[in-house]
Amino acid sequence: MAFRFDYRDVTAFKVLLVLSFMYGLMSALVYSIVHLKFVKPLDSDAPLDRFSEARAIQHVRVLADEIGDRQEGRPGLREAAVYIKTQLEGIKERAGPKFRIEIEENVVNGSFNMIFLGHSISLGYRNHTNIVMRISSTDSQDTDPSVLMNGHFDGPLSSPGAGDCGSCVASMLELARLTIDSGWIPPRPIIFLFNGAEELFMLGAHGFMKAHKWRDSVGAVINVEASGTGGLGGLGMIAFGANFISLNFNDLVCQSGPSSWPSSVYAQSAIYPMAHSAAQDVFPVIPGDTDYRIFSQDYGDIPGLDIIFLIGGYYYHTSHDTVDRLLPGSVQARGDNLFNVLKAFSNSSKLQNAHDRASFEATGIKNTDERAIFFDYLTWFMIYYSRSRATVLHGIPIVIFITVPFFLRLLNSGLHSWFATYSDFVKGMMIHATGKMLAIIFPIAFSVLRLLFSGYAMSWFAHPFLAFMMFIPCSLLGLLIPRSLWSHFPLSQDAMLLKTSKEALSDEARFWGAFGFYAMLTMAYLVAGLTGGFLTFIVATSMLPAWIFFCISINFYGRRSLRSTLFYVVPLIPCITYSVYFGGFVVQFLIEKMGMMGAFPSPYGYYVQDIVVAAAVGAVTGWCVGPLLPICGLWLARSSVLQFLLHLTVLGLALSSPFFPYSTGAHKRVVFQHTFVTADANQIVESSFDFSVVDSNSFLFLFKYAPEVAKELHIGPEFSLEAANISKRETWMVLFPVSFLFSKSLKFPATSDEISKQYEYFPYLSTSKPHTISGDGSRRVYLELSLGSLEEVWVAVLNITGPLSNWSFADNKVPVPEIVDGGPPSYICRLSGSSHENWTFWLEASSPENLRVEVAVLDQVLVDEAKKLKDLFPDWTDVTAYSSFRSSYTF
Repeated sequence: MAFRFDYRDVTAFKVLLVLSFMYGLMSALVYSIVHLKFVKPLDSDAPLDRFSEARAIQHVRVLADEIGDRQEGRPGLREAAVYIKTQLEGIKERAGPKFRIEIEENVVNGSFNMIFLGHSISLGYRNHTNIVMRISSTDSQDTDPSVLMNGHFDGPLSSPGAGDCGSCVASMLELARLTIDSGWIPPRPIIFLFNGAEELFMLGAHGFMKAHKWRDSVGAVINVEASGTGGLGGLGMIAFGANFISLNFNDLVCQSGPSSWPSSVYAQSAIYPMAHSAAQDVFPVIPGDTDYRIFSQDYGDIPGLDIIFLIGGYYYHTSHDTVDRLLPGSVQARGDNLFNVLKAFSNSSKLQNAHDRASFEATGIKNTDERAIFFDYLTWFMIYYSRSRATVLHGIPIVIFITVPFFLRLLNSGLHSWFATYSDFVKGMMIHATGKMLAIIFPIAFSVLRLLFSGYAMSWFAHPFLAFMMFIPCSLLGLLIPRSLWSHFPLSQDAMLLKTSKEALSDEARFWGAFGFYAMLTMAYLVAGLTGGFLTFIVATSMLPAWIFFCISINFYGRRSLRSTLFYVVPLIPCITYSVYFGGFVVQFLIEKMGMMGAFPSPYGYYVQDIVVAAAVGAVTGWCVGPLLPICGLWLARSSVLQFLLHLTVLGLALSSPFFPYSTGAHKRVVFQHTFVTADANQIVESSFDFSVVDSNSFLFLFKYAPEVAKELHIGPEFSLEAANISKRETWMVLFPVSFLFSKSLKFPATSDEISKQYEYFPYLSTSKPHTISGDGSRRVYLELSLGSLEEVWVAVLNITGPLSNWSFADNKVPVPEIVDGGPPSYICRLSGSSHENWTFWLEASSPENLRVEVAVLDQVLVDEAKKLKDLFPDWTDVTAYSSFRSSYTF
């Protein structure tokens, strides 16, 4: 199709080019910010009164490289505890006489119920180690309100844990050293909690809150966590036209509460602030949790911050979470921030211990200190205001939208003219909303269309620029179509009666309609009690000066002048720059997390990840470009521009096809379980290799591009998922509830000779003493679980079905039962912690019916046959491999 240009088309492409250049400059600015180009990491010989990233990285190297595996059940976890305590003892020796330094090693035990990933579960634990350091002045008391900083030193399965959470521990060690060497004596005690059991569902934090003598003194908590490396592996792009930027961020404050003053302290003290209260709105729906939940929600109600490395998620919980993946400058920025925040917390007048908080609540005075609104602007500064102020501020745009027609028409032209004006504004709002929806729908439609003709999904996963190349042009196409269809606005007002032009009334209706759209969204956030309303509030408030400048400029340059358009665009630049900054972060975060989002049932599961990313890119594009449309839409909605965008979309879809979804920097995650079904303590009934994936590219894709694995498993070209042996969900019980991220898992036969040579005894459940029957007829069964001679047990899981009415776990509180795949009610309990003694517990049945107990034990030792198979997987995969021992009993 040939383009036929007239002068208006030429002008339209000039506008497109200028806007592309503008977005390119914004991208360059944001690139320098988010890559921490302004943060200079300090060397190991830096002054002792400064936080040094190099000194912290030395700790990470010891934890992740020299010690290595720090999982429960492995010797590295104990070695890490010894290393941390040794470092703290060395810091204590250097402390001056005005310091009071206390270091403790605590072994924690306990049991409790919780909801995790939406599933009910009980947790029992023993012999987990916490290392605690308390720094205070010599005249401090144990009851003085203190600031707790928490980080965990245990690692996830099959990961060296440099980012998660070796970087957290290293930062805390350097902060402890800095506190002493700088000579700063905290006015309130500082407690550093190095907890050894977070990956097992926050057990170390629970142990501290239930038993430690300082738990009631904690007045504020800073939880330091990592959901990535902060760094270089993930390259995200946000674009307009042909301009792209890469995105990487340091720590983000993801949660703050339960009151607002912790976010206020952070806003006033952080050197490189990065915090968005909007993160609190979405964090509850993200799979996973942090220790912050234990301290500030479930067991402590302690005000605090949850500060997390979010970017670098390609390496999160993989074998590639290594020291070299940490972004230079990210640990430096974290340390500088945390030291200032620690100082500010310890000086805060709102710091109260548990007794003081309880006394305040007992007064009956209503605490109006609710969650605040806060966000950083390009890490340059923080904007913070209370919920009560937000109620006023965020209501202003909707008030303006409702009253503007009154002042424009009612005072001069009467009620009918006011109603016609308001009707046009509503039409403008509907047209703008339609464009926003089409900006999301078009990328979704094109993503599905591409998958119909492509050999695999997620081609953008290792190459994020492809997502923007494919989806931004079609998103712009959807955004502009309503403006193109209604190039002549359907006015309800009479231009002759109002003695003005139709063009002026149309521009007015389009602008105030778009303004009303953002005002309505801001009010919806407010009414829903969410804290992300600042996102649309910024847009609405930025559009007002842009409109004022435009109205002034048309008196000099005319309504259809490019200069007048420029006067509209320039005041929006700060708002659009922030949109690029925050929107790019959201898309980058989502792209990295798609590799572990979970596999959904076919056939529709194949499309899920692509649809999510397409929708996210469309939403961000609409957010970044939408405010420009009321005026710039005149030029951009030309048919020639729409055709150009359509061609770009088709070209992007075509160019994306040859790109392989994975790389050595963006791995496909594979879960490999060597399953043994046992009977008694030394008999193997069945052995199998079970595999699962956690994204939309199925096993057909995996075996096609991993031929050596397929050959070893005797998979031929005629292989199909319909004819394959499927692993039932109970096969993966040892990973409950994470196993619900798996859709269709495969099972292959394996031998059992090696494991019989490896271990003399396997896990076995038996009665420890005769059962008893109470007066009400309930029957109590006393059981003993032996883990056999397994060497590296991470967790044991019990699945109990039958007439269970009580048990010895969780303070004798039975959790809400789980219904799995239509089966009987199940009560799930995870047990962890090394000991030479067996687990002993009792179960109580409310009727004579049998209790059925299924046991699954995860051992991190692999036999040679499984190791050989794991090593055959290509380097673009990351394989989490372990052995699972399953057995069933009735009592």
